[in-house]
Amino acid sequence: MTKKEIETLVIHNSNEQKEFIQSLTPPLYQTSTFYFDNAQQGEHRFAGNEAGFIYSRLSNPTVELFEEKMAVLEGGEKGLAFSSGMGAVSAVLFSLVNQKDHIICSRGVYGCTFGFLQLLDEKFGISHSFCDLNNQSAFEKAIKGNTKVIYMESPINPTMELIDLEMVTSIAKRNKIPVVVDNTFSSPYLQKPLDHGCNIVVHSATKYICGHGDVIGGVVVGTEEYIKQLSKTMRKDIGAVMSPFDSWLLLRGIKTLAVRMDRHCENAEYIAHSLVEHARIEKVYYPTLPDFEQASLARKQMKKGGGLISFTIKGANKAKTQQFMNQLKLIKIAVSLGDPETLIQHPASMTHSVVSEKERLKMGITDTMVRLSVGLENREDILEDIYQALNQQV
Repeated sequence: MTKKEIETLVIHNSNEQKEFIQSLTPPLYQTSTFYFDNAQQGEHRFAGNEAGFIYSRLSNPTVELFEEKMAVLEGGEKGLAFSSGMGAVSAVLFSLVNQKDHIICSRGVYGCTFGFLQLLDEKFGISHSFCDLNNQSAFEKAIKGNTKVIYMESPINPTMELIDLEMVTSIAKRNKIPVVVDNTFSSPYLQKPLDHGCNIVVHSATKYICGHGDVIGGVVVGTEEYIKQLSKTMRKDIGAVMSPFDSWLLLRGIKTLAVRMDRHCENAEYIAHSLVEHARIEKVYYPTLPDFEQASLARKQMKKGGGLISFTIKGANKAKTQQFMNQLKLIKIAVSLGDPETLIQHPASMTHSVVSEKERLKMGITDTMVRLSVGLENREDILEDIYQALNQQV
């Protein structure tokens, strides 16, 4: 059979129905423990000499199906699921660094990732530098003898700044440094970092992978060798394990990933273009807008612009920005993204509140910026709600 496209892969892949009595829906193995036929079998499985399940903190059939699905979608060799996106992020960073090592990051990251980087520095002397990874000269100068990881988001939360993945990986490979990409904002439907030379992909599966706002989860995709090592150490011993039920829900959510992402993107692009024309809007941040500085890069490495928009309001301050949010009626004030509902949040006081004002401003996060996760509602209804709230501004 010819290679299948992602719209097909989200619904069909590998041997999901194998040994499942021809069930179209993968079964839920809601068990903590698996028994052995005899003591010798138990010995062989613990020694790694025989394939099979032992205990669901180590592996579980339903969780494995989700991991296999994500590996296929990202074009990687193997996936590994975690109980949260930060469980995935922290496990990957822990696995790649030792005491006194150095991490280079994109100049913006999720607030909890920022907090974890600070913890690594304070507890273990593992330092980090935020860098404009699109500035090749600055990037090369930022690399030190003890730099062991390049970690980035693209698009960056919440400024939507993109990173030229191929440029970064070309420099990283010359210096033998692995590149880790948080692909949460795009999902594998819009962007596949491994295809551009990156080594490891992480996701908060809570977001677009789930698509329904009812799961907390994370996932890592990389080479089989790396994922096996990550599983043996960072997941098994630290224990940020995804539950079988959450994996089952994620497998269900993935089946509609393509159609959901198309709708998210269509709605977001329409709203972004409309907001640009509104007299009360100062600036709109969206990858495929004609005046977005990296629009050509977006066209190169993303299928579409995504479902997230950030914008600022003319003449606003923090209080007026929050007042605007409070006047919304359809749109919910909430963090997260990728839900069917349109959500709005204030990064400076919510997702990035752990970041100091000085660092937030360096990242481009002002008190007047809001981030909109565009949902699946009728786009005119979403836009009407934004307009009525803007029209109440004085």
